[in-house]
Amino acid sequence: MRYELYYWPEIQGRGEYVRLALEDAGADYVDAARKGNGMGAMMKLMDERRGTPPFAPPFLKAGKLVIGQTANILLYLGARHSLAPKTEAGRLWVHQLQLTIADFVLEIHDTHHPLGPSLYYEDQRAPAKKRSEEFWKERVPKYLGYFEDLLQANGGSYVTGRKATYVDLSLFQIVEGLRYAFPKRMTAFEEEIPGLLALRDGVAARPNIKAYLASERRIPFNDSGIFRYYKELDG
Repeated sequence: MRYELYYWPEIQGRGEYVRLALEDAGADYVDAARKGNGMGAMMKLMDERRGTPPFAPPFLKAGKLVIGQTANILLYLGARHSLAPKTEAGRLWVHQLQLTIADFVLEIHDTHHPLGPSLYYEDQRAPAKKRSEEFWKERVPKYLGYFEDLLQANGGSYVTGRKATYVDLSLFQIVEGLRYAFPKRMTAFEEEIPGLLALRDGVAARPNIKAYLASERRIPFNDSGIFRYYKELDG
């Protein structure tokens, strides 16, 4: 099956978590909105009112299926490409972890847009600075500490043990994104998360991921996505 991934063509965003899974699995896919009239096709699918239209990208076409929401897409792909445990309990566990990552991604976005995405960053500089301070004082230790504890408790290279899942790929993206958006703060915090740093290095060394990161398919971080660098928010 050739998958069609639909997401905004100029940013990593939430679509990147799906791209990483597809790339690691060596799946046959097309990043549809980056090709030809892909943006038009993406908008048409979202405007469809019959069947199961997605609310927003990312969404994945897999045969006749149209699957929306990042965690939901990964739940589907994980079971089909050996990126999730085989047992129902295991699949639900990694899905739960991915939903936790989704919560964290929203909080990361809100560091620079605490008053809402419809306003420009310049319209919310002061609230963004306050939000970023609270984010690094309270939220980063809570979220990253949780995943660090899981790594230490399971005693493996990955969150669930010795075998990588899509959650590990997503945690790689979290570490990379925080390093881009908050280089000073992240450098100061990294001594608290040695397991996550080792996981990040392990994912980066996986052959398919290594090839992807070196390719043009990997969109560079930029200040239009979820992870944005603003000097005044970086301590």
